[in-house]
Amino acid sequence: MSRKVDVDDLLDANGVAELLGLAHRNTISVYQHRYPDMPRPLREFGDRRVKLWLRPEIQQWASEIDAQGRTRRKHGSSR
Repeated sequence: MSRKVDVDDLLDANGVAELLGLAHRNTISVYQHRYPDMPRPLREFGDRRVKLWLRPEIQQWASEIDAQGRTRRKHGSSR
């Protein structure tokens, strides 16, 4: 059974980086290795291609790591 999502909740690597307050979208792949509990993309369109995450999952994860005192780099975060 397919999962229904609101397309407005989809984020590419740029959106995830912005939400997390990171300077570069390339840091997302580093985070995926550093933080095994980071949400995985909902959809991947192939190697070195677009990946899409769900905004609510990334927001929840960011709140959890903040609450645990784990650090994230913050560069002009709009949060």
